[in-house]
Amino acid sequence: MVREMRQAAARQGHTLPADASVKRRIASWENDHSVPDEFYGPLLCEALGRTGAELGLNHLTGHDARLLETRYPPSAESAIDSVRELWRADLNGYEPLLLAQPSEPAWHEASLRWLVAPEPSPPRSGEQQSGVRVGPADVAAVKATSDMFAQLDDRFGGDHARHALIQYLSRDVAPLLTGQYKASVGRALFSTVAEATLLAAWMSYDACHHGLAQRYFLQALRLAQDADDRRLAGSILSAMSHQATFLGRYTQAATLARAARMGISGVATPTLLAQFHAMEARALARTGDARACEQALTEATKALERRNSGDEPEWITYFDEAELAAEAAHCFRDVDHARRAVAHAENAMSGTHVRSDFFATMVLADAHLRAGEVEEASRVALDALDLGEQLKSARCVSYLAEFRQRLARLGPTAVLRDFHEQASGHRLWLASGALLRGSD
Repeated sequence: MVREMRQAAARQGHTLPADASVKRRIASWENDHSVPDEFYGPLLCEALGRTGAELGLNHLTGHDARLLETRYPPSAESAIDSVRELWRADLNGYEPLLLAQPSEPAWHEASLRWLVAPEPSPPRSGEQQSGVRVGPADVAAVKATSDMFAQLDDRFGGDHARHALIQYLSRDVAPLLTGQYKASVGRALFSTVAEATLLAAWMSYDACHHGLAQRYFLQALRLAQDADDRRLAGSILSAMSHQATFLGRYTQAATLARAARMGISGVATPTLLAQFHAMEARALARTGDARACEQALTEATKALERRNSGDEPEWITYFDEAELAAEAAHCFRDVDHARRAVAHAENAMSGTHVRSDFFATMVLADAHLRAGEVEEASRVALDALDLGEQLKSARCVSYLAEFRQRLARLGPTAVLRDFHEQASGHRLWLASGALLRGSD
């Protein structure tokens, strides 16, 4: 226990007294002579992998309540504290956090607070005497490791390596945030950790831990703000828009996409603008505003045509003509322009992004179904099932569940009986059936 608590303290930049002193404290707790205080209590929780509430430490329940807050962090220090607590609670499987629901006011507050934020002060310049020394090589290592997890996410889905990413962030990255670094290294560190936390948010969203994902998005946005990385911050708002559309908060989703575009107006790149316009179009399509949706798609297309890859942030270069075609296919499907959805979905297969190709293939299947082409829809859906065999993604399952619901309205036919027979052997298809039964 002493060893585990000492390691937990070190990860937080603290040093415990001699072993004998810590042992006396533990004995006092065990004999009910005292309770862990505000310093030792969180260390005990981390060492045991339990929350204060689970350990019966009622005086620490305020700490648990903070985990479930969705407010935008008021300072860089509070963002560091919050994201470290989130990583630890997530790693320990804290159920109230994993099952938490997103807050619509939090999206509004975050976008507004970021838009009107004053000039960021540089991250701490290392005057503190404790903590690890952080240099450019440490930042590069975090970036390389995050990129590796992004590849795993793209290929296998958010539920494949999400826990491993959180473990890496909690155990290896958290001590860097409270370490000693120059201002220039601090800005690079905050930006890189914001990008990694954005990935944690995407993976949590893909796993349908929506409240947790929103909290990661909020912390990532604050870290990007303090890194003075407005492009990345805009991309984080765009990602929030994507989640809001998925959850049916269409007006809020459109507002988030517009806020992203407005907030980076001075440093915008064509690809970023194209992506933000596409996110607005996705939200507008769901509201049924076909005209406004098409206008947003037109603006996205014009922006992408001006792209110069050499001037774009590395993390947005994935957004190309195939990605925009996939977004357009979603839009035209949602405004019931089935033929146009088919045409765009057929141009949306990149061949390199497995999950994105799965989504595009399912949109193509759905568009064929809406066009009355049941046999072709079934054939394409089987292609998607083959493509998604290695994916662990709750979002993929939800796409299939929607498709199943549409098939159910058609009634039994020979074509559908054959399709169901072939689909029944696929893991994602079985999961979609379980999802529908659970929602009944």
